[in-house]
Amino acid sequence: MSAMAPTPVLACVPSAIPADERKAHFELARDLFARQAGERVPLPDGYAFRFDSTAFDDVARFITNERKCCPFLTFEVQLAACAGPLWLRMTGPDGTREILDAELSLGSSCRCC
Repeated sequence: MSAMAPTPVLACVPSAIPADERKAHFELARDLFARQAGERVPLPDGYAFRFDSTAFDDVARFITNERKCCPFLTFEVQLAACAGPLWLRMTGPDGTREILDAELSLGSSCRCC
């Protein structure tokens, strides 16, 4: 018999981000998802967000800390050739989209929808 893999815990732990980086992280998240995201595509297990290629450094900085507080998330970055768009996919187990809705304030007021 093989052992079943443990079910990931769907909880974000903001305190996992170093205290001196936390405020800047949440300000960056607000900027990325309220202002810089040009498009948001719902996926069965999360979301894909389109950014201008110039957002690469901001997206990378966001992922660096976000994976500390939300270890259940999988991050995929696709950067198109010739200065094409950057796509960030954030996916995870059942319930991930609902957590992203709450954590990133992705309600119906999101400008990128």
